[in-house]
Amino acid sequence: MLLPSFTYHRPGGLAEALAMLDGFGGQAKLLAGGTDLLVNMKHGKQAPAQLIDLDGLAELKASGSRGDALELGAGLKAAAIAGGLGGAAPQALAQGAGALGSPQVRNRASLGGNLVTARPAADMCVPLLALGARVALVSPAGERQVDLPEFFLGPGLTALHPSEVLTRVLLAKPRPGEGSGYGKLGLRKALEIPLVNVAAWLALEADGKTIKEARVALGAAAPTPMLSPGAAKALAGATAGDDAFAAAAFAAAADARPIDDHRGSAEYRRDMVAALTKRCLGQALAQARGN
Repeated sequence: MLLPSFTYHRPGGLAEALAMLDGFGGQAKLLAGGTDLLVNMKHGKQAPAQLIDLDGLAELKASGSRGDALELGAGLKAAAIAGGLGGAAPQALAQGAGALGSPQVRNRASLGGNLVTARPAADMCVPLLALGARVALVSPAGERQVDLPEFFLGPGLTALHPSEVLTRVLLAKPRPGEGSGYGKLGLRKALEIPLVNVAAWLALEADGKTIKEARVALGAAAPTPMLSPGAAKALAGATAGDDAFAAAAFAAAADARPIDDHRGSAEYRRDMVAALTKRCLGQALAQARGN
């Protein structure tokens, strides 16, 4: 399959990329890793007249901290995140990045690309939801920040404006007494869009037993990656352990809105949401307790 005709641009910096994007008036697409865009172009789903390659922009590949916040450049590759970024990447995010595609795909796929593609079961979107992340969107007019639950609008749809570039992902730096975990279920172990994927994050009180706060995020359970308000409510103030995790799993399955398709029934997906929720909460608790 051949790619459709396009004009290729390689800007030297973010300001130049933004000027190009603004000047092309909706006729351009941004190329980061290309693991989704180029496939869609080959299959005739997209045919942009202009391609703006962001992969060479070092300013989009930085990671670091500012105060209590961890900032991850949108150009970071999944392989680097799966490697832990020198201990900076939260556990659930590293697990999600490590579960994405094949080694070849992980070496190309970018953090920002995984987010703007907005697949309901994207391997890095679901952990970032559980981790309470927000995104920085930059246009010639300046920067705005959007919490992830408001960023995802539907399958393949986000709050990103045509003149904007997603430049950074921001989340709280992991602290003692906090932990996270990620899990997915597919028909195969690799190169598979999940039937269901789940991420969990929790923070313990000083006693090491009581859950101060928790979030459970679900993928392939609704038109967009979603948080489970029922699970968060079931966990807050509860004693961490099997009983609380079972209640949260039941609530997460009730919040899920999966559909029947050729790969599995909605009922089966709800059952798997419950199973993965308990497993991910167990991972999060083990990390929070330093195990």
